[in-house]
Amino acid sequence: MPPHFEIYRRAAGMRRSLTPPEARLWACLKAGGLEGLKFRRQHPIGPYILDFYCPAARLAVEVDGAAHDDPEQIAHDERRTRWLATQSVEVLWVRATDVRDHLDGVLASILRHATGR
Repeated sequence: MPPHFEIYRRAAGMRRSLTPPEARLWACLKAGGLEGLKFRRQHPIGPYILDFYCPAARLAVEVDGAAHDDPEQIAHDERRTRWLATQSVEVLWVRATDVRDHLDGVLASILRHATGR
């Protein structure tokens, strides 16, 4: 099986099992729900699977849960962000707790990053 096939298979599986914060955010982003911007969920780019991706803005939105506090995960996230920058993709990290408690603020931040306003 070609290596790229595996990442697409993993992404499809991840789309079927979103975390509660990811599902809440996806409900707002899907079908152009954020001022017509189109997002994809669990979208592969290179060796990585992005939580959400807006191709028009080249913006990745990553929902950051407690696992991202681990030093190894932090280092991985930094490598990933640097690699995505080489692909002209901006990464916006949002805390899972902010999706839960401050969804309007998270959506406003995503809109600012995606549109520059």
